Amino acid sequence: MADTPALLALEDGTVFTGRSCGAPGERAGEIVFNTSMSGYQEVITDPSYAGQIVTMTMPHIGNYGTNGADMESRGVFAAGFVVRELSDLASNWRSEETMGAFLVRHRVVAIEGIDTRKLTRHIREAGAMRAVLSTVDLDPASLVAKAAASPGLIGRDLVAEVAVREPYQWGTDGPNGLPVDTGVLPTSPSYRVVAVDSGIKYNILRRLAEAGCDVLIVPPTTSAADILAHSPNGVFLANGPGDPSAVEYLYSTLTELIGAVPVFGICLGHQMLSLAVGCSTYKLKYGHRGGNQPVKNLLSGRVEVTSQNHGFCVDFGSIGPLLGEESGGLGFDPADIGEWVHAGVPPVVRSERFGRVQLTHVNLNDMTTEGIRLLDAPAFSVQYHPEAAPGPHDSRYLFGAFAAMMDGRVDYLAALE
Repeated sequence: MADTPALLALEDGTVFTGRSCGAPGERAGEIVFNTSMSGYQEVITDPSYAGQIVTMTMPHIGNYGTNGADMESRGVFAAGFVVRELSDLASNWRSEETMGAFLVRHRVVAIEGIDTRKLTRHIREAGAMRAVLSTVDLDPASLVAKAAASPGLIGRDLVAEVAVREPYQWGTDGPNGLPVDTGVLPTSPSYRVVAVDSGIKYNILRRLAEAGCDVLIVPPTTSAADILAHSPNGVFLANGPGDPSAVEYLYSTLTELIGAVPVFGICLGHQMLSLAVGCSTYKLKYGHRGGNQPVKNLLSGRVEVTSQNHGFCVDFGSIGPLLGEESGGLGFDPADIGEWVHAGVPPVVRSERFGRVQLTHVNLNDMTTEGIRLLDAPAFSVQYHPEAAPGPHDSRYLFGAFAAMMDGRVDYLAALE
């Protein structure tokens, strides 16, 4: 494997030459980068990376190996993996397998030995783009042409490719009958939660269980009537890959759930809630991926260090007109998020169908929307990953807020404030 050449070709003609450090083959996908310093196994097993070739900016990957407990899903959904150097040794008492062996076993095409700093800078300047990673075709011109001809992410529904097709109960069985490390399950669950799988991560389910939830996972095509037939105390909307606007069936179902049951969404689930209340989404230049993204909670004034993985974003200003009297009496454009951050005021707009919607969280790197709450229905969402796998634990309070909302507490968002 160490002597097998590999090429990474981008659609703009940029080509990197390295060595294969995974399975042989050829894969196409959008080239992106993740700035996490650890958690490489959690990253590559996150279904949100479907259709993407992931570059790790940390130069040395694989140091502590891999193990079954750190799987975030039933397999690897990333299209490919790019590193500066993959460790041949795994030094950790939890390690069960080297990262190289893991990549081969999961048939992941991967490349090492390239300048990942140069690649990352190129993506930041030119934007995420289509790419091809190959160990079988070593003709640069051929690979560039393949990259240019490959499908992108805009308009593409990848949720259907990663989500489960049959419901399963967290703690009693896994997806497709696979064994799963469920973590600590509540002995006497306080809440019945239906989690809609659009690419859900196992650590999200562990955190829901930790908050006292008995969780049933259902496919994203499940109807609102079928979800409500389970008499849930709350509905959770998960993370997932691809263009959120392409998952119309999911946010249409959500329009029937808002107001009928408490709703909490993260990542793609946040985008689903936002689309349901009338916003539009757009593609970021190179996305937010890593465990060190600063997010300001506009309700509390605190800054959280967060774990993120998304390439699309919610346009808060597109939901509806500003309600100035509920926005500190200020009249800034609701789309000019920087003004609201500097003023320290969370703006409120009106959704034509669901009433008042408030901006709650903002990414401080680029002043983009990271969280909303509905003021006339029990529902809130964040763009980032509060389950922290991998990443910091600053945002785990959100699971407590969900539990408080299911309790019917009027002040359930006190945790946000």
